Amino acid sequence: MQVSDGPAAVKQSVESALPKAEQRKLDSEHLRQPLLDELANDSHHFSEDALQILKFHGSYQQDDRDKREKGKDKSWQMMLRLRSPGGRIPAQLFLALDDLADRLGDGTLRATTRQAFQMHGIPKADLKEVIGTIVTNLGSTLAACGDINRNVMAPPAPFEKGGYPVARRLADEIADLLSPEAAEGSYLDLWVDGDLSYRFKPSREVRKARERQLEGGVFSGSKDEPLYGDTYLPRKFKVAVTVPGDNSVDLLTQDIGLVAFTGADGALRGCNVYVGGGMGRTHNKEETFARIADPLGYVDARHVFDLLQAIVALQRDHGDRRVRRHARMKYLIEDRGIGWFRTELKQNYFDGELKGLRNEPKAKLQDYLGWHRQRAGLWFVGLPLLCGRLKGEMKSGLRRLVETYQLEIRLTANQDLLLCNIGTTQRAAIREDLAALGFAVPEEPAALARHAIACPALPTCGLAITESERILPEVLDRLDAQLRRLGIEKSLLVRMTGCPNGCARPYMAELGLVGSGVNQYQLWLGGTPNLQRLAQPFLQRMPLQELETTIEPLLKSWKEAGGRRSFGDHIQRLGDQTVAELLGTSAPA
Repeated sequence: MQVSDGPAAVKQSVESALPKAEQRKLDSEHLRQPLLDELANDSHHFSEDALQILKFHGSYQQDDRDKREKGKDKSWQMMLRLRSPGGRIPAQLFLALDDLADRLGDGTLRATTRQAFQMHGIPKADLKEVIGTIVTNLGSTLAACGDINRNVMAPPAPFEKGGYPVARRLADEIADLLSPEAAEGSYLDLWVDGDLSYRFKPSREVRKARERQLEGGVFSGSKDEPLYGDTYLPRKFKVAVTVPGDNSVDLLTQDIGLVAFTGADGALRGCNVYVGGGMGRTHNKEETFARIADPLGYVDARHVFDLLQAIVALQRDHGDRRVRRHARMKYLIEDRGIGWFRTELKQNYFDGELKGLRNEPKAKLQDYLGWHRQRAGLWFVGLPLLCGRLKGEMKSGLRRLVETYQLEIRLTANQDLLLCNIGTTQRAAIREDLAALGFAVPEEPAALARHAIACPALPTCGLAITESERILPEVLDRLDAQLRRLGIEKSLLVRMTGCPNGCARPYMAELGLVGSGVNQYQLWLGGTPNLQRLAQPFLQRMPLQELETTIEPLLKSWKEAGGRRSFGDHIQRLGDQTVAELLGTSAPA
């Protein structure tokens, strides 16, 4: 719902004639019912009302589509996603997750593109034990899904230099700042029988900022949920923070992206702020689209928390609550304009000053693979995990390392994994163990695989139209063979999804494959290796077996141009019409 009469008018209209999705949240007693009742019944699956509330607790209901049989009940299971700001997974939590995956899940863990672990295959009857065990082992799943701020991203590298410590700390603080208040009580009631000792413990600065949620336009009108209100946000909300020049977090795809600037003393000075990014779209619905964020301005450190709360409140009040596919903040900014957004923010929500952006160095997609000095006497090593899936001997071998040396894990937005806090005297033994697991040279994965990512898709995701994770290795092998045959030495950024929702952010890739039919994909071209420009769709339904013949004219053109530019920049330089002619189709509208 979009109205322009100010926060009070929006809140009043939200309370009247709510759509079903909004009424469900209002009736849930702050995300408690009917989930609480249905956890106690004998059904193998949740009702629609309960599973929509379950999302706020970090879980989706799925079924194994490979096991569907006509006339038989579906193979119901739960997917569970963690809240882990900056991708940090302490040793104790990883060991608990590994055990849970083997005992009550499908035996795998999966690093997501939002720097969190997902678990698959959890029976409904075991969900309370799984989430409860996660909570008692220093983890949480609250707000990992649902219409709320989700996992906050940050560069995972544990460097103790530059702005990295500030960025990691800021991600932790933002996660606490934007966590729901009443819903946290519901979460603890459901999963650990109301044990309040597991509440989040925000810093003094965050507590003071949260107290200001009761003031001015930021106040929702609900003392139970002063920031979110009793119907929470219109749709999901995503935040990432990074340091100048490091685009390991895909900054421009976020609802809010922060670039943190620090002084010589290492303290935060302020942030460049970007707003309105988002990847999700729907096939054949031109009113839905991927979008990169607009620059909003620079904010001094003392106003960062208030600005974040103000932006969330503005989206809470003005985001579209009538049409869910139009509810993300990117559509609000696209429809109203960044000028309106900035004016509304200042007039009704934010008293601080927004300045012009500070200069930033050219962004680079950092991956931290291989060995790096963390600080004197400590190291970390980045391990490539194609599609982020941990299973079998690799999973059990990493468990042995984490357990033996009490190593912290940090996950990357590229679905890779960092082993951190490795002592200098431990390096040789760990290097030997990693070689036995297939990581002899972790800094040199296959070029195409290095930055390629895919969503899980089939068989577990109910939205999947076709395959993604299970066939990405084959697709990369085919592309690699084609590049070798053509004598092309440079690589390109490939991303793949089984549907248009964009979980692997394919619309930023140099070559994006987006499922549009069984073994058919949209072909998106023209993103950049440093994730700064949207790709464009050139083919709507390309059979996957025709991938090589389809793109070969483009690859030959790239080689003939000398290969100095990236593939995405070459596509951009050719122009839509020439690219379409080489593909034998019409230019995108």
